[in-house]
Amino acid sequence: MSRFLFLSLPLSGHVNPMAAVAQSLSRLGHEVAWVGSESFLRPALGPDALVYPIPLRVHRGQADLGMAATKSRWAGYIVPHAKYTLPGVEQAVTEFQPDVLVVDQHAVAGAAMAHKYGLVWASVAPTTMELNRPFLALPKVEAWIQEQMAKVWTLAGLPGLPPHDLRFSPYLLVAFTGVALTGELTYPQNAELVGAAVTARAPDPNFPWDWLDPDRKHVLITVGTLSMDSATVFYRRAVEALSPLGDRLQAVIVAPEGVITDPPEHVLVRPRVPVLELMPKLDAVVSHGGLNTVCEAMFHGVPLVVAPIKGDQAINAAQVERAGAGIRIPFARIRPEPLRKTLLTVLDDPSYRAAAARVRESFREAGGAPAAAEHLQALALKSGTIHDGVREHHEITT
Repeated sequence: MSRFLFLSLPLSGHVNPMAAVAQSLSRLGHEVAWVGSESFLRPALGPDALVYPIPLRVHRGQADLGMAATKSRWAGYIVPHAKYTLPGVEQAVTEFQPDVLVVDQHAVAGAAMAHKYGLVWASVAPTTMELNRPFLALPKVEAWIQEQMAKVWTLAGLPGLPPHDLRFSPYLLVAFTGVALTGELTYPQNAELVGAAVTARAPDPNFPWDWLDPDRKHVLITVGTLSMDSATVFYRRAVEALSPLGDRLQAVIVAPEGVITDPPEHVLVRPRVPVLELMPKLDAVVSHGGLNTVCEAMFHGVPLVVAPIKGDQAINAAQVERAGAGIRIPFARIRPEPLRKTLLTVLDDPSYRAAAARVRESFREAGGAPAAAEHLQALALKSGTIHDGVREHHEITT
């Protein structure tokens, strides 16, 4: 038995697949703990999870697009998050005494603490944005990102500069995607692509399941938790696109209260929905292209219409389109008629669902959360923290 300490950014698309891996590790008999916001993590992890709490703090840097988003993501979010969480992560490390740290690729405070205490650690890539370091062709951008990680290194009380890129553990990188999507993408040699990592989540007793008409097709429309503010126009155009289709489909739209007023009877608007429970009942998903949503749809063989906004979403949209499992559309410029036409194409042309089924089979062969847990268990074994089923206790002192 080993102890694994998980650290993620407080984003649903990051926590959900990591939570699936943590549950698989627990089933293998290992001890698992988390460090982060109790209020954010508890609904995703359940009442029994061990959480070392850090108060939730909202950072800026999520609204920009294009290259400006890269700068604001690091300077306005990743680095401030690391600075804010470093003390809590250090306290969790000293109290829980983990054998392995499991660190969200952008929760770089975890990587710094692993170095500070000489711990084995694994990087987890819940996005494809920097799975293969796309900014290497832009030396000034790459150098600036390295400077941001050096700031975190210094804030952690470590001397000099990081010996390597803190986004990439030298031991193991787990990525929640698969070769059916990535194709010939080059990624680190120690990367393990496990496909979608999904597990059961808390049911939503208030979702109106009897609203779903078995004689009509069903569509989910969601643009993720970081894009709600910029999605109002997109959602309203989507409703206009859907309006004349009530005789053939129903749509569930994930949007904040008040964004869509007086929707037609065949459009259900809710701030939260049980996505995984819905997926087997869906015929298409219209999404911003976040990797978590893309992979959950592919895991269930559901084709996509992807309207990328920022980050890795354009990469994911291109991969879905290249796999034949969906169609990419513009987010800001899309109009109701082209959106309706694209959605009907994905719904009516069986080749898209067939391609999504091929990706689904590839993901299932990759193993998902159980495979990720086995890779982490092997890392613990290789590092000498498990011997004949007995955990070696490594004292950590401040």
